[in-house]
Amino acid sequence: MVAGKRVAVGKKRGHGSPAWIVTFADLATLLLTFFILLLSFAELDAQKYRMMAQSMAVAFGSGKVLADGVGGSPLTLIESDTVSLPEPVDSAAESPEFVDERITTPAPTPVSAGIVDLASRLIEALEPQVASEALTVSYDTERVVIRFSEEATFRSGEAALKPGMTPIIEQVVGVLANCSGEVLVAGYTDDRPIVSGRYRSNWDLSAARAVSVVHELVLNRQVPASRVTAAGRAETNPLVANDSPDNRARNRRVEISIRDPECQPDTAASELPVEILP
Repeated sequence: MVAGKRVAVGKKRGHGSPAWIVTFADLATLLLTFFILLLSFAELDAQKYRMMAQSMAVAFGSGKVLADGVGGSPLTLIESDTVSLPEPVDSAAESPEFVDERITTPAPTPVSAGIVDLASRLIEALEPQVASEALTVSYDTERVVIRFSEEATFRSGEAALKPGMTPIIEQVVGVLANCSGEVLVAGYTDDRPIVSGRYRSNWDLSAARAVSVVHELVLNRQVPASRVTAAGRAETNPLVANDSPDNRARNRRVEISIRDPECQPDTAASELPVEILP
């Protein structure tokens, strides 16, 4: 240092952020806002998202995927306690296909052999009546149903069976005598109120018709009375809407239902096409 002279010492410049960082931060914020806005207008392909989530779950050793709306998100993966690596695959082999196991088609309920057997025997025994549409034989997974029309069974407003019904019911009895199963006889009417001095309502008339059929079923004791029940259903459970004379005629009927039947072997019985209940 030279004596008598002052040496100016400049102030040391600080180490703050460069000036351009403010502009960059503003730009990044604007871009983030822009992409969030785009995402809010986008539609998520739920099916592709499910498949992607399922693929990731399988790859990380967890196949459990919850349904939509669980946990506040479309799909929530449940992590397993341990994560296992996928098995190595041959690159030449086909790529595995991941199937969403939650989307399954329920297997059809099988019809028991006893139901099909009884329906076939009834069709064979009542073939002329089925052909003339005086009655139908149908079945579902639990029962076989013989459905008699009112025209073939009763006169209008009456509960006494027509004379021609006796031999038909005897044929039904001959088949049921060799088969087990609870028997329900139900009478049905249309929705028009009955005008009769003998029956107070359609309930009385439908019950009386069911009892008339039950009497014929148990008359010769081949079918035990303990197996048979009579029920009056009036206008409930119509086959079709009660909006025309033809439809009302279809709803006036008597049904004999045999639930869970099992028949003794019969080599003479043959399988015939049977109408399935709707």
